[in-house]
Amino acid sequence: MSTDADARTAPEDRQASAPAAQEAEGGRLIFQSEVFRAPDAPRPRSPVPAQASIAEPARDVPVHAECDVLVVGGGPAGTAAAVAAGRLGARVLLLERYNHLGGLSTGGLVIWIDRMTDWSGQRVIRGFAEEYLDRLPKGALAGPPREAWGSRDAATVAWWAQRTAAYHGTVTFSPTCDPEAMKLTAQEMVLEAGAEILFHCWGAMPVMEGSAVRGAIFESKQGRRAVLARVVVDATGDGDLFHRAGAAASTEIDDRDIHHTMNTPWLFGGVDMPRFLRWRAETPEQFAEFMRRGKAAHPLFDKPFVSWRDDIALFMGPRLAGFSAIDVADQTQVEITSHRAMAHHLEFYRAHGPGFENAYAMLTAPQLGVRHSRRLEGVGRVTRDGWDGRVQADEIGVSPPLSPKFQNVSVPYGAIVPQGLDGLLAPGRHLSSDVTSHSFMREIPQCWLTGQAAGVAAALAVQAGVEPRAVDVRAVQRALAAQGVHLNPQAAQAAA
Repeated sequence: MSTDADARTAPEDRQASAPAAQEAEGGRLIFQSEVFRAPDAPRPRSPVPAQASIAEPARDVPVHAECDVLVVGGGPAGTAAAVAAGRLGARVLLLERYNHLGGLSTGGLVIWIDRMTDWSGQRVIRGFAEEYLDRLPKGALAGPPREAWGSRDAATVAWWAQRTAAYHGTVTFSPTCDPEAMKLTAQEMVLEAGAEILFHCWGAMPVMEGSAVRGAIFESKQGRRAVLARVVVDATGDGDLFHRAGAAASTEIDDRDIHHTMNTPWLFGGVDMPRFLRWRAETPEQFAEFMRRGKAAHPLFDKPFVSWRDDIALFMGPRLAGFSAIDVADQTQVEITSHRAMAHHLEFYRAHGPGFENAYAMLTAPQLGVRHSRRLEGVGRVTRDGWDGRVQADEIGVSPPLSPKFQNVSVPYGAIVPQGLDGLLAPGRHLSSDVTSHSFMREIPQCWLTGQAAGVAAALAVQAGVEPRAVDVRAVQRALAAQGVHLNPQAAQAAA
């Protein structure tokens, strides 16, 4: 998601760079935002002999805790999983490497939450997602009122299109939220569910028993410690645990879409966004010239988005292609480039952007904006041919499709179950899907959806004394419905 780096060839997991999204086979990709390739530049690396290594002696690792369900990663999927499992009575421990929950939706400043309504205006991503947003305090969420969802009135659509909540001529429920309110609300929901949280813990390695995961080793200021669990939920977003446990994964990307880019977002305070939006809407020629001049001054120049407040602007940061989310040198370069881009944007917007005369740098995201690194090879997948309205027998939720051309997408339980690995579920952006479906299945609402399903399935697997792949899917569906999740009528009837 950002700037001034280089597009080298590199490690085996390097992903292809991309032009802006365009008409794709089988449907228009939703994200039309510009994708940037950082200019070529030499990247220094510390000289290291090829194949150099050191021998690490064997050691005993203290067991920090034992639990029923261990959730590694407190982003959208992990938070939802911990709440869902805790509410079913499981002993849950949630490990998170930062000092807050929410992942990209909070620490990553992806405060513009994508669509949770379908093209008819029906809210289809519900359950944890609905309760979570409904619990945010007054003033912490900005978005179209319920009566506007699905509206195709031209004036209403034009208003909300400037506020990231109308697409394809339809108003959708795509709110922007206060990240600090989201952090606290997520934390309290997890604790109220009876789950335990450990912050500042980096899940490093799975604890293996044959081909089954039975816990995880984490690193922290206390050193290297282990948590033993009956079921592990890999909610790292990058499949760190299932990858290190030997599960198959895909790194294929679609270079017409932004789903493989990285950036660091930021916030500018002291702005007048209503004034900027009026100027942009009423004088499009001036806005186009403004953008042209901005790009001439800085090749990675981008436009702002609204936030939950009129005096704060969100910049998602230039979406940078050609970098790997699992290469630390690439991650570092994206961060350096993004911070430089923020400074360039602030200077130009203060000098030339109506409403930005008094802008100041409020916050750069403490968490890197990663969209894709690995995707699980699961026993099931979300695929392009499933956008026709078919209902999966093991449905765990329903996602809106990319555009009104398609039907709602039935998400199968198999998409979070590894093919040959027991004891583990993998919800979130690293779920099993094809490239095009990943464009929307990586989004925050879809991570809430699959995370809640993983938490429910993990708790039921513990109760039944079976591996997650053997859990009764009908029982999972019944429990999800009881937690407010929307299922297609066919799936709900079969479960009942």
